[in-house]
Amino acid sequence: MSLSFSLHMLARAPVPGKVKTRLIPALGEEGACSLQQLLLERALALPAADFCERFLWLDDAPGAELQALAEQLGWTLMEQPAGDLGERMRRIAALGLASSDGVILIGNDCPALDGPYLGHACAALHNHPVVLGPAEDGGYVLLGLRRSDNLLFSDMPWGTEQVLAMTRERLQQLAWNHHELQALWDVDRPEDLARLEALGIQI
Repeated sequence: MSLSFSLHMLARAPVPGKVKTRLIPALGEEGACSLQQLLLERALALPAADFCERFLWLDDAPGAELQALAEQLGWTLMEQPAGDLGERMRRIAALGLASSDGVILIGNDCPALDGPYLGHACAALHNHPVVLGPAEDGGYVLLGLRRSDNLLFSDMPWGTEQVLAMTRERLQQLAWNHHELQALWDVDRPEDLARLEALGIQI
């Protein structure tokens, strides 16, 4: 049986001073904003093959250029729901699961997350209720779900190195088996900039 999956990207709209704040000392407000725009554009160019629908959930209204690019590449623009990151993810997952068999949630901060990685996530989601893409910093860069539970999203110390370990523990509490993909890195700190350049991404 073929299953339908929807892709949901949660991202901050590129606004100087409000994005990539840990990188502002190294890049300045405009430079950090340009990096966010670049990473967003890269993520929007991910292949659509495995998904029935793709949604870009922004925390603020997009600029005209970003809006045009998203629409051109086949993404539906949405405003993020209210609440902390966990509540927003919970609500987005619930909306996605109402219209597709599974959802994959990603951010735009992981330039190493590519089409084959998404393909592996979808393949694993056919056989597991949950797929995790671990981040090297102790969080995760991808969450795939065929079912959802508040336990995965509530009272979680988002943005810390505890998130992945706590998510594993809670999946164990739910008795849900899961599949883990290869660990990737995301762009959060000045030391990540050299890795970006190694990928050929010029800031």
